[in-house]
Amino acid sequence: MSLFGDGLDAAVQKAFTRPAPKSAGPQMRYLVKQLGGTKPVAQMLGVSQRTVERYVKDQIKKPRPDLAARLEREVKKRWQPQIRARARAKAASTGGIVIDARARMGYTAPIGSTDESRIRHLTVALPPVHAARLFDAQEQGASDARLQEIAAEALREVYFQDGGRRAGSLEEVRFTDIEHLEFDL
Repeated sequence: MSLFGDGLDAAVQKAFTRPAPKSAGPQMRYLVKQLGGTKPVAQMLGVSQRTVERYVKDQIKKPRPDLAARLEREVKKRWQPQIRARARAKAASTGGIVIDARARMGYTAPIGSTDESRIRHLTVALPPVHAARLFDAQEQGASDARLQEIAAEALREVYFQDGGRRAGSLEEVRFTDIEHLEFDL
């Protein structure tokens, strides 16, 4: 499970205009339509082609919990791609993104400053340039650790340095022990 990747996806999913299918039959039919057949869906989900056909015809209604989770994840990944792209583009160009985090944060700074890391709860509006960096890294398949580094750099510039008005000698922000993380567009 990717904390940052899933959080960014959840933020984008708030922009959806229609809810994604919830039951197994409609979910399976949607995937079959998107991928162009039952065979690619079966390979993607790790089940037999006949099982997919039975879900499409509503002969099976309740999937195993692991299959239900994979099915929901794959449907949400493909649901309303144009709206998803539009929401990401708006956040990356004009809107920015809001990060709400409760985590241990500290920083590396010159001797004599209070750089001790402590649990902080921050709700910070990040400018579009940082939203673009987060979404671009996610699109390129960046690891959760890399997304965490990008978020820490954004918090350093926006929260700790206040856009260059203070803490100019701040070198690095540590962003660890995350208790809560949520993104909003």
